[in-house]
Amino acid sequence: MFDWQDLYFFTILARTESLSAAARELQVEHATVGRRIEALEKSLGLRLVDRLPRSRPLTEDGRALARLTSSMVNIATEVKQLSRVAAIEVAGTVKVSAPPSIAIYCIAPCIAALREEHPKLSVVLLPSLSMAALDKGEADIALRTVRPDEGALVRRKIGVVRFALYANVQFAERPTEQWSFIAYDETQDHLPQQNWLHQIRRHRPVVFSASDLASQQMAARFGVGAVVLPTTVGDNDSSLQRLLVESEPPVRDIWLTVYPDLRRSQSVKVVMDFLVNCIQQEPRLRSL
Repeated sequence: MFDWQDLYFFTILARTESLSAAARELQVEHATVGRRIEALEKSLGLRLVDRLPRSRPLTEDGRALARLTSSMVNIATEVKQLSRVAAIEVAGTVKVSAPPSIAIYCIAPCIAALREEHPKLSVVLLPSLSMAALDKGEADIALRTVRPDEGALVRRKIGVVRFALYANVQFAERPTEQWSFIAYDETQDHLPQQNWLHQIRRHRPVVFSASDLASQQMAARFGVGAVVLPTTVGDNDSSLQRLLVESEPPVRDIWLTVYPDLRRSQSVKVVMDFLVNCIQQEPRLRSL
């Protein structure tokens, strides 16, 4: 089997019709071109050039081979151009899974800036409390508030989620013993923020449950009860105010996770940097 690099050297010699010109284009010594041609001749069992004192004209077999390989240089040039463009241009679709509070209140407001810088890049944002299965392609990048334990994943802690108890102004004027509460349904009792809510409410009732944060927030706005919200959500809602409680609320780490192979993609790299920047720009999500 012949060496493709030897064949490439031959195509340059065939086009330039000069050993010295081929050497200049390839940025090698004359002797290197000569050795490559000799190696190709040996591997093919053909004499490709006549070795005259001042030139290396192609033999009949050499001219036949040159016709077969005439497009090789163009292909190599196109491949190099594609590589350069791919390295510079960021395009395609990247799917990002994130907790709803981070997706809605932290990432989504910054998408316009990302689009302005990379107009050919599309981000599919997947707000969800459940952890997307990266190995099944449900997402390319995931932000999680549980430390990933999959050994194959690349993980990086990029911030924290803080919580507080909120209610509307009228509700906040009630005596504390008359407080009622809004929560996730019991299937989410494993969540630290839900567990904290049960600790601070004691005997006081949960009067409304919802599986999504937006419904809980809306119910709190209308005085249904007190609700635990991420501070990125509650502090930015003018209808709500923090309620003072004795117990310290939980803090959850934010982990950025991705598979190593995907991290090599220029588009994925750009989105990862974008997500880190989103988190670090939000003071309530920064690690102390």
